[in-house]
Amino acid sequence: MSTTVVSISGMTCGHCVSSVTEEISAIEGVQNVTVDLNKGGISTATVTSETELDPEQIGEAVAEAGYVVVSNDA
Repeated sequence: MSTTVVSISGMTCGHCVSSVTEEISAIEGVQNVTVDLNKGGISTATVTSETELDPEQIGEAVAEAGYVVVSNDA
């Protein structure tokens, strides 16, 4: 079991949270995603997976939702 935390910029609402959660959840091996919205700031996503994920995979999924990962292991 592995946990990865990333910081995401540009998220402002519950729809943003849903979009990011859906895209990250689609990555193979992901078991749980928790996104904490920080309006006006940097939000975080905590991703639990069967094995360690490549941070670029998470970044690509977040980009598919329309946002940007600004750092890994926030």
